[in-house]
Amino acid sequence: MTTPMLNPDLKAIELNKEEIERYSRHIILPEVGLDGQKRLKAASVLCIGTGGLGSPLLLYLAAAGIGRIGIVDFDIVDSSNLQRQIIHGTSWVNKPKIESAKNRILEINPVCQVDLYETRLSSENALKIMEPYDVIVDGTDNFPTRYLTNDACVLLNKPNVYGSIFRFEGQATVFNYEGGPNYRDLYPEPPPPGMVPSCAEGGVLGVLPGIIGTIQATETIKIILGG
Repeated sequence: MTTPMLNPDLKAIELNKEEIERYSRHIILPEVGLDGQKRLKAASVLCIGTGGLGSPLLLYLAAAGIGRIGIVDFDIVDSSNLQRQIIHGTSWVNKPKIESAKNRILEINPVCQVDLYETRLSSENALKIMEPYDVIVDGTDNFPTRYLTNDACVLLNKPNVYGSIFRFEGQATVFNYEGGPNYRDLYPEPPPPGMVPSCAEGGVLGVLPGIIGTIQATETIKIILGG
């Protein structure tokens, strides 16, 4: 483990008996321990999107004991989402995704603070929404929002945990972390409109976002712990 990027006052953070029992399998890991679990409780993470990537990410961050989770999404649950967006259930079809996600998160972790932003991320609101959070996770499915997320992370000097999926392939990495490259260093400009099909146009294997989203959750936890 390296020195954690986030340095909360661990003496001011307490884990009660129930939390110690809940997270006992974390706490017995030397790489996590009691202090590591306190770091997770003190951390705040913003997820852009509650779709295929955001679904497993949010479930595992909630289960890991992240203390504050923000969610940005303006979409509603569609029946075609249920094949891969596992945070949503049939009863939530035609209802806001962020409400569905919050409901599931609180079932897993009732003490988690869940902030909802039912809006489209834009150049007008991105910095304000992202500023309060320690780590930003890109669960977007389009290039304009992906580049906007990256640029806001650069301006705010926040790590950007990136993921993308298409058909049978996926990518995950961390940008703008500890002096590392950002997304534009790899891809300076977005592709021309229409060149890259969406999941609706090209399809996606249902389990794939689960794999990539879980990798994103792992990278987020590693950043918080200093891994």
